[in-house]
Amino acid sequence: MTSEKMPVGVVLERRSSDHPWEDLAVRPVAIVPGAATEPVARILAEGDGWAQYYAGMLELELHHTETEDYLYNLANDPPAVYVMLREDLDAVDGVAPFAVTASPSEAQSYLDADENLVEAVPMPPAIVGWVGAFVERYHVDRPVYKRQRKPYDPRKGGEPTAPSVAPVARRESDG
Repeated sequence: MTSEKMPVGVVLERRSSDHPWEDLAVRPVAIVPGAATEPVARILAEGDGWAQYYAGMLELELHHTETEDYLYNLANDPPAVYVMLREDLDAVDGVAPFAVTASPSEAQSYLDADENLVEAVPMPPAIVGWVGAFVERYHVDRPVYKRQRKPYDPRKGGEPTAPSVAPVARRESDG
C-alpha cells in the first residue's frame, strides 16, 4: 500500500457566542505543516472575545487509492484540509481534533457518525505542493465502465432480470 504522511498542527479558534445554549464556539481555523511539539492550548493570537490556540499535532496521510479525491480537492478555490473534531471533556474547550484529511470523500464519511464535526480549513501552499506531487506520482485515470443489461433469453434458462407482464384477457364488452 502506497501512502505518505506529514505531521501537521491544528489551530482552533474560541469565540464568545451569543447563542442561548452555548457560551463558546470552537472551530478549526488553520493547519500548520510540519508542526512542532508545541504545548497544547498555547495561545497564538487573541482579541476581544476570541482566541486562537494550538490544539495539537496530527498526521495528514495520503493514500494512492484516493488520488481522484485529491484532484477534486486541488481543483477547488481554495483547496481544503478537513479537520475532524469530537467532544472531549478533557480538552481545553470540550472539543478536540482527532483526524485530518485532504480527501472530501473521507471527510464526508466522518459526517455519517453523529458525534463528529467536520470543518474545512484552507490548505497551506506547502501542503498543496505536497498533495499535487503525490497525485502526479500515483494517479492513474481509470475508465468508467457501465454495465450493460442483457435481455432475458428463455432458452438459456434462469430467472428474468425484470418481472414479465402477463397478457390481460379481454372481455367482449371491453371492445
